Amino acid sequence: MTKSEETSLPAFQFAEGEVLLVDKPLTWTSFDVVGKLRNSMKPLKIKVGHAGTLDPLATGLLIICTGKFTKRIDSFQAEDKEYTGIINLSGSTPSYDLETEIDQAFDYSQLREQDILDATQQFIGDVTQVPPAHSAIKINGERVYEKARRGEEVELKVRHIRISDFVIEKIDLPEVHFRITCSKGTYIRSIAHDFGKALGIGGHLSELRRTKSGNFDVKDAWDLQDLIEKIKLQKTTNQE
Repeated sequence: MTKSEETSLPAFQFAEGEVLLVDKPLTWTSFDVVGKLRNSMKPLKIKVGHAGTLDPLATGLLIICTGKFTKRIDSFQAEDKEYTGIINLSGSTPSYDLETEIDQAFDYSQLREQDILDATQQFIGDVTQVPPAHSAIKINGERVYEKARRGEEVELKVRHIRISDFVIEKIDLPEVHFRITCSKGTYIRSIAHDFGKALGIGGHLSELRRTKSGNFDVKDAWDLQDLIEKIKLQKTTNQE
């Protein structure tokens, strides 16, 4: 159920299955959101899961499935995603985003707008990328970001992905605002890092928001606290 449908649809049917669209808050993990919603549904013992992880420093569309609809998670995850965000070309970071400090600064003063626009063409189509060392991928049962935070070397396999659209929406150096549509498994942080390298300098992701996933749009998503209040209200009404 989306927020826009709340007045026209019946109450939540969590056990039978719901697809809940949530606008994930900044600094929350996707698992934080799932846990918060699961707790709000107690004492019902219901399966709750999400269809596609968002990093803590990203916001936007998170698809939550409950009950029998958790069987549809894989199909939702397989859909193309749309993101908007900002690449900062002033320096690179080990995590490719703002989780870690800049480890190398770059002079971007000679960059031309056309160079930035042309560089997007290197990323459109079927391409490869290496995920960030600071990611949730598991090696031998351990998240690789745990190894990276300990300073251990992490070697990740190249991934084959598809970028169907990469649009520069605004250039205000060192910031480059973009919109991108990509396949499942794409790391936008890696694109930000590689985009800087393609320009002969470096870059990192300073802002990211998932705006679409398949046919779902963040414009139809719930604010997390509003959704929790809606669930609580339904529970109170059912108990009366």
